[in-house]
Amino acid sequence: MPDFLLEIGTEEIPARMIAGAQEELQRRVKDLLARERLTATHLSGVDSPRRLAVLASGISAAQDDLTEQISGPAVSIAFKNGDPTPAAHAFAKKAGVEVAHLERTATPKGEYLTAKVTKKGRTSAAILAEALPKEIASLYWPKNMYWRKPSERFVRPVRWLVAMLDDEVLPLEFDGIRADNQSRGHRLLSDGPVTISRAGEAYETALRAANILGRGEREQQIRKALDAATRTVHRARWREDKALLETVVNLTEWPSVILGGFDPEFLELPEEVLVTVMRDHQKYFAIEGPDGKLLPHFLAVLNTDGDPQGLIRHGNERVLRARFNDARFFWQTDQKHPLRERVSWLKNVTFQKDLGSYYEKMLRVQRLCSWICEDIRQAGVQVRPGVVHKAVCLAKTDLTTELVREFTELQGIVGGLYARVQVLDRGMPDATRQLIAETIYDQYKPESAEDSVPRAVEGAVLSICDKADTIAGMFALGLQPTGSKDPFALRRQANGIVRTIAEHKLPVGISRLFELARETFRDSAAENKFSRELKYEDSIRAFFRERLEFYLRDQLGYEYDVVNAVLAADANDVVDAVARAEAVSKVRGSADFESISIAFKRTKNILRQARETGKRIGVAVDAAAFLEDAERRLGTLIPEIARAVDGFRQAKNYAAALAEISRIRPAVDTFFDKVMVMVDDEQLRANRLALLQTLLKEFSTIADFSEIVTEGKA
Repeated sequence: MPDFLLEIGTEEIPARMIAGAQEELQRRVKDLLARERLTATHLSGVDSPRRLAVLASGISAAQDDLTEQISGPAVSIAFKNGDPTPAAHAFAKKAGVEVAHLERTATPKGEYLTAKVTKKGRTSAAILAEALPKEIASLYWPKNMYWRKPSERFVRPVRWLVAMLDDEVLPLEFDGIRADNQSRGHRLLSDGPVTISRAGEAYETALRAANILGRGEREQQIRKALDAATRTVHRARWREDKALLETVVNLTEWPSVILGGFDPEFLELPEEVLVTVMRDHQKYFAIEGPDGKLLPHFLAVLNTDGDPQGLIRHGNERVLRARFNDARFFWQTDQKHPLRERVSWLKNVTFQKDLGSYYEKMLRVQRLCSWICEDIRQAGVQVRPGVVHKAVCLAKTDLTTELVREFTELQGIVGGLYARVQVLDRGMPDATRQLIAETIYDQYKPESAEDSVPRAVEGAVLSICDKADTIAGMFALGLQPTGSKDPFALRRQANGIVRTIAEHKLPVGISRLFELARETFRDSAAENKFSRELKYEDSIRAFFRERLEFYLRDQLGYEYDVVNAVLAADANDVVDAVARAEAVSKVRGSADFESISIAFKRTKNILRQARETGKRIGVAVDAAAFLEDAERRLGTLIPEIARAVDGFRQAKNYAAALAEISRIRPAVDTFFDKVMVMVDDEQLRANRLALLQTLLKEFSTIADFSEIVTEGKA
């Protein structure tokens, strides 16, 4: 069974796009092999800035022959007076057999002609050569380039293709480039084309000889080089940065590391500014001492075998010095206009063309924060509304600063840093000023799943309300995310709201938050542009249910059936949903709750069938109408246990509430064993259906137990 290799060689692909494209290419090749009935023992990938490659070991040389039975016309149409009609001849021709060899098969619709057809399997070489160009052209890229002629579209110009089965070159062509066995090595460290003698291990060996390492090898080599360079600085360590490491892995083919330095006087600038310049603009790793503070050194990853004469190091130091000088100049220039003076400048900074300026956004967020502060204060949460109010006023003012215009990654952070060193109000205690600065600094948190939430309650309120204002405005305009498109990052902001509420345990309901957020737009110019067709409340509810489901399942790790059960009961209170998911998850596998889950499934099915067939369900349970001891027992227990469950639920003691619910299991089991619900007597049937409906209603407030998977039991 041969090995298969496909390599797409291009100009340098943007680092952020490589991993996703490599994963998609492997998936497409895997799906293609499965679709064409070609097996493979192993599938792997190789990528670098100038190539995407897939290796498939031990694939089928050809498809197996496929025999299938196909159906033709009805016998009554295919034959008239015993003679074949044109319909019979046409079907025989299609099947490739004589009319006399056609079979007759009885079906519920009558007797039809059938025929067994054997389709000869095609070779894998023919299949791959035909299908792969379409798969390559279908790769998704956030941005594409066009070159030579408009039909040629790819992330970067394709310069070569390698497509091989063992040592045979496949006759594959993509946009004028014909595949052969010639790859290319490192731009600087290799000479000429690289001949691939055979698909499989020989490919990776040839690349390594041409100074091209695989992804895992590049990361390992970079880590070792970072460690080695850092050891030359006394008691230093390089600052771990997963995202930056992934970036430099995708920027290099044969990496090495150099140590550079900068003037210690730049350490007077805030660490956030220095790290942003090094990390985001220069792709340098920062170095810190044992106390965690920055040292005047940096590490740069090169795509070559070193810098023996120090020329690259001097060039990088010169560039970094210029960037730091710019940052220091902007910092000093910005201090001439304090943040409080910049508030009115926000009138000239557009937030969104239909939602107005950042000044208008600031006023809306102020109102929303005031309402939310009052809500959580009344619920017993300690919060300082004055701090939040002042922080909201100043939160967006750093958008007018020179430092943020130059380093946009620092928005919010710069505002917090400036608030920390400026006089905000005469006589303001320093502790209050520092809390305001921290609240401004944390306003965009969390920006990713790895990022932390705001540190203080005040920062959490500002973060939630700022994001809620954006989401509410975009949804009201009809600009909600669709499919994989989310140009305003509303999903990320919604994830941030859910996490912040959950981790700070804030008593903030999603419906209440977005009802108030929508109210801040009342009678504004923006409101006139809102969509009249969109059902705002329903859209927000569905959107946040999806985000809460993502948080519970993907970030907290609860099983999907537990999450479905909990959110079916209520998806408005984030903190409550997390507590219920934890409680249900603990009892999920117990015998009592497995039995209750099965009973609830049965109950829902009976009620659904009753509604579908027009059977009447009683409005209330009539205890006097019970005939069986089992239904009397269940009718007595439901209100008794429901009162206890409601008390525990109000106290948020879900473990006790679930233990109480488990008490009803024997009565429910006996009811279904002894009582026939769907009897002919309409009054009796309606009363028993009402009893089941009450059972569901009373005990589905914590979770819909019918959603729990019960090992295939019905």
